[in-house]
Amino acid sequence: MNITFVVVAILLVVADGFTLRGPSAPLVALLGSSVVLPCYTDKPLPMKGLEVEWRRTDSETLVHLFQYGESRPEAQQQDYQDRAHFFTDQIQHGNFSLRLDNLRTEDKGIYRCKVYSQQFADKTLVEIKYVEYLLVSGSSRSISASVGEDVTLNCSVDSHIKPKHIKKVSWRKTDEDEDILVLLYQNNETFPGSSDLQYRDRVEFFTDEIPKGNFSLRLKSVRTEDKGVYICQVFAGGLSANTTVVLEQLGFSSRHITVLFFCVVAGFGAVLLLCCLIYCRVKNTENSRTIWNLHLSLVFCPNVCMFSAFVLWALTEGFLHETVTCCALFILRPVMLIWALSYLNYLKDDIKTWIRFFRITSEFTVFTVVVNSVIFTDVWRKTAHDTVWVHRVVSGLCFGGVLLWCLTLSGKEFRRLCSQERPRRASSIIRTLFFLFWIILIQLIQLFSSFKIPSPAFVVVPWVAALLFFCIPLLPRLQAVFNFQRGWITLWMITIPLLDIILYVYILLTILEREKDYLGWICIMLFLEVLKMMVIFEYCVTVFSFVSTRAEHSGNQRRQQTETNQQRSNTLDLCKFIMYMFGAVGLVLLNSVTLAAELILKARNGERVLKDLRLIVFPPECVFALYWLILLIHAYWKVSITEFTHNRKNTHQRHSRQLRDSAETHEMENLSAPDSAVSHTQ
Repeated sequence: MNITFVVVAILLVVADGFTLRGPSAPLVALLGSSVVLPCYTDKPLPMKGLEVEWRRTDSETLVHLFQYGESRPEAQQQDYQDRAHFFTDQIQHGNFSLRLDNLRTEDKGIYRCKVYSQQFADKTLVEIKYVEYLLVSGSSRSISASVGEDVTLNCSVDSHIKPKHIKKVSWRKTDEDEDILVLLYQNNETFPGSSDLQYRDRVEFFTDEIPKGNFSLRLKSVRTEDKGVYICQVFAGGLSANTTVVLEQLGFSSRHITVLFFCVVAGFGAVLLLCCLIYCRVKNTENSRTIWNLHLSLVFCPNVCMFSAFVLWALTEGFLHETVTCCALFILRPVMLIWALSYLNYLKDDIKTWIRFFRITSEFTVFTVVVNSVIFTDVWRKTAHDTVWVHRVVSGLCFGGVLLWCLTLSGKEFRRLCSQERPRRASSIIRTLFFLFWIILIQLIQLFSSFKIPSPAFVVVPWVAALLFFCIPLLPRLQAVFNFQRGWITLWMITIPLLDIILYVYILLTILEREKDYLGWICIMLFLEVLKMMVIFEYCVTVFSFVSTRAEHSGNQRRQQTETNQQRSNTLDLCKFIMYMFGAVGLVLLNSVTLAAELILKARNGERVLKDLRLIVFPPECVFALYWLILLIHAYWKVSITEFTHNRKNTHQRHSRQLRDSAETHEMENLSAPDSAVSHTQ
């Protein structure tokens, strides 16, 4: 009986007992990932009185607890809260495993799973042998470099992973719009041919340092475009990590110093020449050759220096739209300044005959070709990867059309100047307006095709603008036919150019509203519009001025000028001199200071303050051109008023002559009547 009782008791104990099972080997996990610590039985246990406890064996820290039929997260040690979780729905099936999230390095160690069920308990151990990690380190601070120097971008792997296990290392330059591959290391081999063209033959690894886990990059002959953010990406097994290195172009290179030199020479040179001119005028040496040479030096030297400064700026910091248009402006500014010299009365004796070749038409045509070439280049670059060539073809045809019409207009003007022929008929103005109309129309079509036309209705707008400026040369004819008063002529002279400019700016705002640099484009196009109006009014004044000359020679108006008119003329001459000096000195000084300040701030801070220098260069230039446009409008107004007065005078004289002839005829009839009567009597 006793033996039988013992055997039955042992069988009952074995039947009610349980055995916990765990992993057969230590666990290996990845840093930051999740890992499951196995702990389970072969058969489910009753939930009543069931308690599961997970602890670390080294510190007896409570990792997680299941008690009274539920998880007890409040009992966890703080480091494991929200990271350690039971599979609650699996506990009733005998699965007491624990999921540990966001694995850390300090989680490495031995964990004990202990289960209490009624009078029985068991435990098993689970070891996380090590947490596999990949740590890539670089430079903690931005790297400074100047153009032409060599620089090292640091990247090293600090891990238990051997360099031979590293599958791939890639250096990339990341910007807002692009991701450029700088250099690639893969399968224990460097691939220099994989580098982008701008980095090819300029980047390399330190070969001797690669076995030590050093994948730093040497960048030779740093360029301006190299500035930016570089990422070193390392791949090893299923792990990947990266580090970031910022390359800032700080300090001055030889190009920076040269740009500053040209800016200083342009600014101080313009001021010095202005002081010399004022001194010569005070000393009454106005008719000497010195003052004429000073004017030519003031026209050419500062602008050539600013042109050179912007060329070097283009090679260091500038971009296509900005630098090409600014360079074209400064190389063409002497054309307008020499043209404006003819308005300075005190230089009349010194002005040479070759000055007539410097016309506004030349500046307008050349600058138009430059602007359209920039637009064409931009379209070609944007559509480089497009399969449809429509935009390229349309833009190319428009650029060719603008170039053809500009060459035709310039050739016509050059032939007229060489032959010293003076246009005396309105048909020459109509031909000029015809050329200008096609230039502006084709330019707008190119803008429509390049920046996407917003609405088909805007195709009609250029024709409305054309009607406005075709009315300008007809004003003297209209006033002669309809006998307009002076007030109407003045109103039309002001309204037509203003409406044309407003309409053109509205078109540009609508076309370019989606472009990032639309303000810079609008400044350029507005300057072109002012030049166009100057060309129109200059031709009108040239053609119709012979009427004013004839009217002045027909009377004694020159000898009958009052003292008030003489004072007004002196005031106007002073305004012309001040505005000329504003264009020759003020604009150069403003642009040189702006460019120098932008260059210094860019070199020191690593970023530009003004994203587009056209916003500083072109608005004052528009103000300068607008003043001379107003003078041309005033001259055309005087021509129109003179013709108006001349026509009224001719009409009055014709009417008086008709009355006098009528009276003489009547008197002759009265005298001949008695003779007839006598003859009849005889």
